[in-house]
Amino acid sequence: MMESAMDFVIQREDPYSLDAQILMDELSAMLATLSGDGGQSRFCADDVCSARGAFVLARTSQGTPLGCGAFRRFDFGVAELKRVYARPNKAGVGRALLSALEAEAVAAGYHTLVLETRAVNQRAIAFYERNGYSPIDVFPSCSDLADARCFAKTLYGIDA
Repeated sequence: MMESAMDFVIQREDPYSLDAQILMDELSAMLATLSGDGGQSRFCADDVCSARGAFVLARTSQGTPLGCGAFRRFDFGVAELKRVYARPNKAGVGRALLSALEAEAVAAGYHTLVLETRAVNQRAIAFYERNGYSPIDVFPSCSDLADARCFAKTLYGIDA
């Protein structure tokens, strides 16, 4: 569990919980408005419910959900970030979620995180680039998405 000076806590939680579902539905609605696709078909909660995956939720100290994120196994030593979302106007939550996921990934034995977003999602692209993620070739599984953009970050040296 990680606590921030901004008075919120990030911890592993069940991706099937009501709060997790509400946050992921908010993310899907925002993505659908932005790109026409909410991304639900590329996420399976079972993928993040193992020792090689994780689902985390950020909450206020009073328990109000603020955001979520997950990773799943992608390849040997590589995990894929999924469903990273912070509610609007919750400064610092996205960065804290990403840090928590990176630390959890290192603890699970991963050395690299990858992700896919859409070109139209400039806010996400800028966020990941600010946090050390670099563009990579589009995943073969996303080759049918003309506007897919993929990124990666090496996690060596991150304290778990």
